[in-house]
Amino acid sequence: MSTDLTQDSSYQQLLGRISEVYTSGRLRALQAVNAVLTETYWRIGHDIVEFEQGGKTRADYGKALLNSLSRDLTLRHGRGFSRSNVIRCRQFYLTYPKGATPSHLLSWSHWVELLKIDDPLERGFYEQQTVSEKWSVRELQRQKKSTLFLRLAAGKDKDAILQLSRQGQVINQPEDILREPYVFEFLKIPEPHNISESDLETRLFDQLQSFLLELGKGFTFVGRQYRITLNNTHYRVDLVFYHRILRCFVLLDLKIDDVAHHDIGQMNLYLGYFAAEENVEGDNPPIGIILTRHRDELLVEYATYQMNSQLFVQKYQLYLPDREELRRQLELTLREAIEGGDAQ
Repeated sequence: MSTDLTQDSSYQQLLGRISEVYTSGRLRALQAVNAVLTETYWRIGHDIVEFEQGGKTRADYGKALLNSLSRDLTLRHGRGFSRSNVIRCRQFYLTYPKGATPSHLLSWSHWVELLKIDDPLERGFYEQQTVSEKWSVRELQRQKKSTLFLRLAAGKDKDAILQLSRQGQVINQPEDILREPYVFEFLKIPEPHNISESDLETRLFDQLQSFLLELGKGFTFVGRQYRITLNNTHYRVDLVFYHRILRCFVLLDLKIDDVAHHDIGQMNLYLGYFAAEENVEGDNPPIGIILTRHRDELLVEYATYQMNSQLFVQKYQLYLPDREELRRQLELTLREAIEGGDAQ
């Protein structure tokens, strides 16, 4: 007579332990493979550069050297030595002559994406963010395409930009989770568009994984059209999240039209309710973010006068931002900082 172990609690514990050991082992094995493969490609790049620097005759080989290596190594070893990959190996060594310290955490495909970034400040940021947020290659590609670094760097001073490049986005306070603008190009809503707030909310909810990636590290989804009741009157918050790092609720309200003063007052009401009724011991005060296509700076300033400091009105857009304009802003900030230092 066969025994059904599925109802046995001790068997379920054994099953869980084995699954955990297996998953952990596979992860360590993958990290080990990544580390060895990355080191291998770095050493290949080192040998190519050393050969090139061995005298004028060798330097004259130029492109012919990389073409020959790609052809002959492919004949010997098969895949892995396309011309583009050989070029990346050489570039990898030149970019990281002392080696890549977090190599065991990133795959070679990650490094290839990072090597496509010419600016060292921008590349440093994406390297740190990929490691800290455990981005897949596809997620890294999306964040590069959406110019995340340039958006986060906008409006910062030189020291803050350099810190962003070295450490990635460090979240210590509510302002650290904000982005300007938020980019929802993944919704694929064509311009010109005619979309309602409820339709925008539905599309974001349907693309929750992409939406969470845009919001950033630490967000966990709590609810949609989250109902709160005051004096028998029902209100609904469009989207509610909890931020694991800041240990607080984050309330999002979506606006298609311009934000009015009563929208800000309503969000402040939501914040008061969550602070009093939803927070538990250990929770910090909630954060409110009103997302809008257009923002009247003066109205926001007056409407939030002496109001909750954790209420923000941020812009979003449905298409990718102008990369060159953002880059010009970054370069201007850095240039002004250098010129200001020289003047002193």
